[in-house]
Amino acid sequence: MSETPPRLQAGRVGRPHGLDGSFYVTRARARLLQLGSTVSVGERTAAIVRRAGTDQRPIVGLEGVADREAAGRLRGLPLTVPQHAAPELGEGEWWAHELEGCEVHGGERVIGSVRRVLELPSCEALEVRCAGGAGSVLVPMVKDAVRAIDAGARRIEVDVDFLADALSPPARGRRDRGGGRGD
Repeated sequence: MSETPPRLQAGRVGRPHGLDGSFYVTRARARLLQLGSTVSVGERTAAIVRRAGTDQRPIVGLEGVADREAAGRLRGLPLTVPQHAAPELGEGEWWAHELEGCEVHGGERVIGSVRRVLELPSCEALEVRCAGGAGSVLVPMVKDAVRAIDAGARRIEVDVDFLADALSPPARGRRDRGGGRGD
């Protein structure tokens, strides 16, 4: 029995665009949606034959999806690519699934483990499930907050001073240290 190779989600099929079977892609990872690359959607594997729009709001056409109705039937389905076919990442870049489950430390203190990676308007952030079931905390993926990532060792080192307010007991409240919007 062979194991299925890991796949990366390139986005989800959004609403149809035009009459030729093209559609918008939601939650897009633009670098995985290149003209000529092969994606899987539902039970189908097809080449990308049209790529328009922007990286934030791509429009894609797939081989064999010839009209608006066919594109509409795919709406909501994930678009995936085999990880081995994905472009190589640069130094200091990781796919989200490589960080999910990593243990997060602040020196000798175990903060928790990465539940998921979120794409926020200003940066990506790690949603960390705190050790001992004490809720969760968002760790922005910025050099002031994240000191080191060793995905192979499944360990992320963070600056606890940067996260002090977020890690404080609930009685002290929570402040936004980023200098941006306050909630």
